[in-house]
Amino acid sequence: MQETKSTCPYCGVGCGVIIESTGTQITGVRGDPTHPANFGRLCTKGSTLHLTATSPVTLQTRLLHPLQRAQRSEAVLPVTWDAALTLAADRFAHTIAQHGPDAVGFYVSGQLLTEDYYVFNKLAKGLIGTNNIDTNSRLCMSSAVAGYKQTLGADAPPACYDDVNHAQCLFIVGSNAAWAHPILFRRIEDARAANPGMKVIVADPRRTDTAGMADLFLPIQPGSDVMLFNGMLHIMLWEGWVDTAYIAAHTTGFDDLKALVRDATPERVAQTCGISVADLTTAAKWFATSKATLSLYCQGLNQSSSGTAKNATLINLHLATAQIGKPGAGPFSLTGQPNAMGGREVGGLANLLSAHRDLANPQHRAEVAALWGVADVPSKPGKTAVEMFQAAADGEIKALWIACTNPAQSMPDQATVRRALQRAEFVVVQEAFATAATCNYADLLLPATTWGEKTGTVTNSERRISRVRTAVPAPGLARHDWAIAVQFAHQLEARLRPGAPTLFPYATDAADMGAEAVWKEHRESTRGRDLDITGLSWEMLEAQGPQQWPLEDGTTAGKARLYEDGVFPTADGRARFAAHAWQPTAEPRESRYPFSLTTGRLRDQWHGMTRTGTLGRLFGHVAEPSLQMHPQDMERRKLASGDLVHVTSKRGSIVVPVQADTTLGLSQVFMAMHWGSEFLSGVSSTGERLAGVNALTTSAFCPTSKQPELKHAAVKVLKAELPWTLLAMAWLPAEGALAAREALSALMAQFAFASSVPFSNNTPLDEPGRERTGVLLRAAAHEAPPDALIAQIEALLGMSGADTLRYADKKRGQRRAARLARQGDNTTLEGIVLAGDTSAEGWLKTLLQEELPAQTYGRLLLVPGAKAPVAVQSRGKPVCTCFNVTDAAITAQLAHCHGTDDDRLAQLQGQLRCGTNCGSCVPELKRMVRSTGPLASKPLAQAVI
Repeated sequence: MQETKSTCPYCGVGCGVIIESTGTQITGVRGDPTHPANFGRLCTKGSTLHLTATSPVTLQTRLLHPLQRAQRSEAVLPVTWDAALTLAADRFAHTIAQHGPDAVGFYVSGQLLTEDYYVFNKLAKGLIGTNNIDTNSRLCMSSAVAGYKQTLGADAPPACYDDVNHAQCLFIVGSNAAWAHPILFRRIEDARAANPGMKVIVADPRRTDTAGMADLFLPIQPGSDVMLFNGMLHIMLWEGWVDTAYIAAHTTGFDDLKALVRDATPERVAQTCGISVADLTTAAKWFATSKATLSLYCQGLNQSSSGTAKNATLINLHLATAQIGKPGAGPFSLTGQPNAMGGREVGGLANLLSAHRDLANPQHRAEVAALWGVADVPSKPGKTAVEMFQAAADGEIKALWIACTNPAQSMPDQATVRRALQRAEFVVVQEAFATAATCNYADLLLPATTWGEKTGTVTNSERRISRVRTAVPAPGLARHDWAIAVQFAHQLEARLRPGAPTLFPYATDAADMGAEAVWKEHRESTRGRDLDITGLSWEMLEAQGPQQWPLEDGTTAGKARLYEDGVFPTADGRARFAAHAWQPTAEPRESRYPFSLTTGRLRDQWHGMTRTGTLGRLFGHVAEPSLQMHPQDMERRKLASGDLVHVTSKRGSIVVPVQADTTLGLSQVFMAMHWGSEFLSGVSSTGERLAGVNALTTSAFCPTSKQPELKHAAVKVLKAELPWTLLAMAWLPAEGALAAREALSALMAQFAFASSVPFSNNTPLDEPGRERTGVLLRAAAHEAPPDALIAQIEALLGMSGADTLRYADKKRGQRRAARLARQGDNTTLEGIVLAGDTSAEGWLKTLLQEELPAQTYGRLLLVPGAKAPVAVQSRGKPVCTCFNVTDAAITAQLAHCHGTDDDRLAQLQGQLRCGTNCGSCVPELKRMVRSTGPLASKPLAQAVI
């Protein structure tokens, strides 16, 4: 067995991992105890990386050789790499010659390595001469970038993870870190335990698991953050809690801000935000008077039409109170993707250049042109993500190159995005997974390497650069992203600048050597800049481990914290206060659309789920798509949990089950960002196939950062009258599960509502070899579909043989099928199809998924009705994915636990092991402990939140 150090490919915490491999197979993964981001810990997603890398289902999803689609309506066919790159170069060169360089666009990803990013940036801006290159980080971090630059002068987070150990006040706003950044949240829990006096404030429209640890929870209205921050500053000024000496010595613009926040009176702020004046005052006091206040924030601030203003007004609070440049203090933006920071470093956005240079600055453009050896870098602003797809939909951009991202799932306003992909004359998709929805629109598919196969560097949220190392060889004909871009560039150079020396002198046949050469060029671009890494080398990363920037030539270590001397990277060395008045959301609630839809992450899933969505166990915590709504709002609309509803915005409508959720405020609904057309489908009244949650979201964006407002859309919610329902689920051989799911997915459009997801028997991680793979299809329609369609579904789930029991009632539009199999001494239910009457789902699903003995049931499995002929007890919903511990088991065990909440949690973990491996379920365990503890019966106002 071989061990290779690398990093986790999920959130921006940048956890170190040790990959265990044998030959070409990744066999295991564990946290790297020497990595300063996680010290050996991994979350549920990280701890199952080896399963997503090597499971038979995942292997079937991989794109293994170049594919070409001669016509959009045709199937893809294999082509050689030479033919693929020649075709791509010919089409791009022709488009550039006919329509100019701005007729092409590149949309890349925060999951690329820094070297990948750098080459794509140079390819677009240096060789082709267009700034039309943007990244899905535009959907993630561009408001944080703009906020830092507007106030502090550079895109440089001033704090580090260790600051949670020194903070006396923690202000978490717009972030459910318990789910989105679980390992950082573990560090926060540890810091809180070591320092019980730490005050924790959480501001969020939802009472998330992160809010569960708060001393003060502020359930603000969506989009009201700027008003909250201005109101806090108003109180700080009134009470004399600002640091006038720091303001005078190190900042500018405070007088204009003072004048602005004069109108942010406590009463006005409380009314706008939906909180009390007392809580607002407490938040201001704790923030300002604490010895060290650290703010942690993420997409709740960034994904907004006021994203830059939200970031900047929060930073205003730190500058006004001198809560910056010292241990435990500062505004700390949490990065959403594993290398969004690295992409920012190399200028991988349409308005940036290498090493935090600005495209609008002529001197910066000249510096980059000289480094690259080109005459100039174009000055015309490039199209950002939303603008790029709108331009393609309008016919302005003719050719698109999409790498390592899935805009047909992740971009807002999916109707426009899909129109863009259809109208573009040539679409290249460079991808590791053939199952991404965007692949369906590609004229050319290029297979890329992914986690465990790549080599290069990444940078995490705290400016820490880590080496990514190859553990196993690339499968099939997959190539590294940077190498694909270089090889394409070589072909394009021959057409655009024949006879000239190459701009890309990197060895693509020697991966480490070529990637390091790219990195060294990037390193040179940082000389003298705020992120100077000229003192860093790959040898240092190998010998000393991950390093933080800046790390200038002649120094031996990077800086953990920035601005300790009060000097900022601005023309006069002073930070700048930003005076932003509160603006409402781009699409406020109104009578026709009375609900605020917010989107966010699930605990165990990642983005569009091309990787995590292959593993059934990661669907244990949240099994299927749903819309969350407050129970009172459901009662007013006569809705019950599980009912199907139409969720409609001004851009589209989807059908999805609704679930009661008391963590939401009234007139608010929530849906996870992950549910795209790969898992959720339906048909509109016009016959158009719908595209998941982002069929609803708005492309309205912040005017400064151009980041879209994915966190808020106005919607209406109406009950869907779809009386005919279907539930089909079965265990399948792992080798055939993906093919079955894809075939079922192709049938989903024939129903008004359909969803298809994997499931598993959730065996504990320390009991390998027992996990099974299942597929679940749920559908609904106005009337029963043809019998042939149901027979097709049964066949796809292996239910066409003699081992399947059947029942049909054509008059009522009902039929059932149940497949049985002998397992040792028992007979188990291996598959069910309930069509027309799904009321027996509860007990039949339990019987199947928990592999309970079924030999005593026989044909009773086909009896209509909801009641089981013999009592069936469900184990409940998994809370701990690692050890398959359910909510029912936890609740039962808590009845026997005594003492304080901490004592009861320890007893619970000692008995059931839940939360003792990755710890991702610990916030939920604590919530369950609190809900059954001595404070549980008190009114909410008296409880410790």
